[in-house]
Amino acid sequence: MTLKLSSLSLLVALLCAAPSQARQRDVVNLNFGWHFHAGDVADAAATELDDAGWRTVTVPHDFQIEQPWVAPAADEKADNTDVAANIKSRLSSRGFKEMGKGWYRLHFTPADSLRNRRLLLQFDGIMYTGDVYLNGQHIGGTDYGYVGFEIDVTDRLRFAHDNVIAVMADTREPGNSRWYTGGGLIRSVRIVATSKDLYFGRHPLYVTTRDNRYVTVSGEFTNRTRQEARTNVKIYAPDGQLVYEGGSSIPRHRMARTVEVPLANEILIDNAQLWDIDTPRLYTAVAQLLSPDGTVADEVSTTFGIRTVEIGPQYGLKLNGHKVLLKGYANHHSLGALGAAAYPRAIEKRIKLMKQFGINHIRTSHNPYSREFIELCDQNGILVVDELYDKWTRQHTGGRAPFETLWQKDIPEWVKRDRNSPSVVMWSLGNELQQDPNMPFNDFGVTMYRLMRPLVARYDSSRLVTVAMHPRYRNWETDSLPCDLAMITDVQAYNYRYMYFPGDGRRFPWMTFYQSEASVAAMGQNYFEMNLDRTIGLAYWGAIDYLGESQGWPAKGWSQGVFTIDLEPKPKAYYMKSFFLPDEPVVHIAVIDKKGDQMWNGVQTGNDGMSDHWNRASQSTMQLITYTNADEVELLLNGKSLGTKRNAVDDPKLRNQIRWNNIAYQPGTLQAIARKEGRVVARHTIETTDATPSRLVAEADNTSWTADGQDLQHVRIVAADKKGRRVQTTDAPVTFTVDGPAEIIGVINGDINSDEMTANTNTRRLYNGTCTVILRSTHQPGAVTLVATAPGMKSVKMKMKTSTP
Repeated sequence: MTLKLSSLSLLVALLCAAPSQARQRDVVNLNFGWHFHAGDVADAAATELDDAGWRTVTVPHDFQIEQPWVAPAADEKADNTDVAANIKSRLSSRGFKEMGKGWYRLHFTPADSLRNRRLLLQFDGIMYTGDVYLNGQHIGGTDYGYVGFEIDVTDRLRFAHDNVIAVMADTREPGNSRWYTGGGLIRSVRIVATSKDLYFGRHPLYVTTRDNRYVTVSGEFTNRTRQEARTNVKIYAPDGQLVYEGGSSIPRHRMARTVEVPLANEILIDNAQLWDIDTPRLYTAVAQLLSPDGTVADEVSTTFGIRTVEIGPQYGLKLNGHKVLLKGYANHHSLGALGAAAYPRAIEKRIKLMKQFGINHIRTSHNPYSREFIELCDQNGILVVDELYDKWTRQHTGGRAPFETLWQKDIPEWVKRDRNSPSVVMWSLGNELQQDPNMPFNDFGVTMYRLMRPLVARYDSSRLVTVAMHPRYRNWETDSLPCDLAMITDVQAYNYRYMYFPGDGRRFPWMTFYQSEASVAAMGQNYFEMNLDRTIGLAYWGAIDYLGESQGWPAKGWSQGVFTIDLEPKPKAYYMKSFFLPDEPVVHIAVIDKKGDQMWNGVQTGNDGMSDHWNRASQSTMQLITYTNADEVELLLNGKSLGTKRNAVDDPKLRNQIRWNNIAYQPGTLQAIARKEGRVVARHTIETTDATPSRLVAEADNTSWTADGQDLQHVRIVAADKKGRRVQTTDAPVTFTVDGPAEIIGVINGDINSDEMTANTNTRRLYNGTCTVILRSTHQPGAVTLVATAPGMKSVKMKMKTSTP
């Protein structure tokens, strides 16, 4: 076998070999130039393997999203009304994608500046399990790929030679997850270089605050010298101004070379700028280890926020002394067309959209999301319940190693990674344990929680710990008392069973309640019926449609959200907005197209199918809802009033949703006018468009597109009529071409039933008159031209540019 390098691999080698001045800590980005092969390959880790014919990919990369859809076999299909039978397919939970393995190989020539240094190969996530090889030798891996890890390769890398890093990623079996996981190198890869004698550890800093003005910085480091270690700590305010600098000497420990010690204790920050959901101000702590000659041997930094979080049964949650209600959602980690590939720009797009609709909270169900996700929540004022696992069994945590061998390694990595983030307000160790009798110790999680809870506190004692429970007891038919686990968790987190909060609170007044999953089908009622002054809040399950957990083919995933999988708001999203943002006037017309009655885990999840256009069949009769937080709504059809109805604010089942029955369709304009105290505060109008669109319109979302090889541009394509109105009834195919330093990495629309591929294609049909193409920049800045064409419509050409980072 002969070794061949692609041009990208050569670029990686040249960059890594380029001379550079050695610093105290170097980070080498290894996200580019990987060779990929789908499926298992004999001797794939061998150095001499010829991988020239393998495809070159950029990390993050999800190979499973590139695979074709796998329809259920004939004997697995069922009538669409029989949901229980309809989900029989072994792949329905995993997004109707086949399970399998994928191999990645990277050719890497270390720079001379890395010689005589401690070298760590770091992976942020390999889905679902992974094995890592260096020059043909197995050097490590992961049995639970949601948690990152590092491998010391100090004595394994060969300088002045080509090294081959090979990774085998395995999605495992269909039953090893209850949702779409994706497969491959879904998060970043890097090499970190430090001094060999004096260096910080992994996630070494722990920053705590007190009384919103005192800051303590602790650190973990290793001292292999024969002298004491000197440290220096700097703290920078959100505006970049230095507000503290101080040093200390740490005596050399005779018995332990690695220590965890305070580096700066109880620093007073005058007039501290507090972190909260509206003004998420972030400070930065920089810690240095100094060599005997005063030079910096190692340096690390972390952002943090100065804020206080209090949780208790009388008030739920307080942030900086003020009551804050968690108004959020719980979804899985995948990102629509990108699958599980954790692109920061795609994550940021979701977070900013959710903020627009009043969401201030996300639960990371049921595994740690990427570190970039947490950092973006820090930056955007999102409160996070950070979750580690689903059920505590081998089956649900990768399937390769017993659960009992995982948690001792996973908890320290997970907690240390995220503990400085002000967005994280609570840890969650698991989900819906009551449904599985196969957990350790046969007591539905009690003993396991008592083992894990102290380990969380070992690395962070500033946050409470919970487990999301469903049913509240051991089944939803006999929910008489809380399960034993609910009696010992710090917070009582019930999925869906908010109706037990009052009774449990009377019997056990020390309990503090959080609706860790709330049904979108019961949206509103499950919010207004809670005691909002005393509960922590809620997270709507599956608020964004996602791959996996299909309720029946041809749906490729969950379809009961209030946002489509391509992030288009459904009409019900405005209902959520009406009570999540009560001070912002909202009115929105929703036309009921079909009734939803699906059940899932003993909970009705089916939503009424709704739309918000006015192109209807002649002589049809419509049932409508107007979502509003105003006092009343008047409905007008072609300027004629159909009446005014009051908002039933005293009825939690009807509040903010006004129903209009038997509205005879007439082409033209339907308008809802919302009034508060007699004054018009909001309007929503839908109108009959031309039946056939005449042109395409393009809308880009990234005004600062960076040529870093990772940044994304989401371009929304809209089919418009002659007056520029979106024609929601068209489903014409759209074809994309790109010229310039960018490439298409995903196409998608909101149709969860579509059989179209989202990756490795340049076409997508319109759905409700829209679709989206996702472009990724290269490292070359320059002009990018996107052209979208569709039969019978004028094409659209959009000119953009990428700029130097």
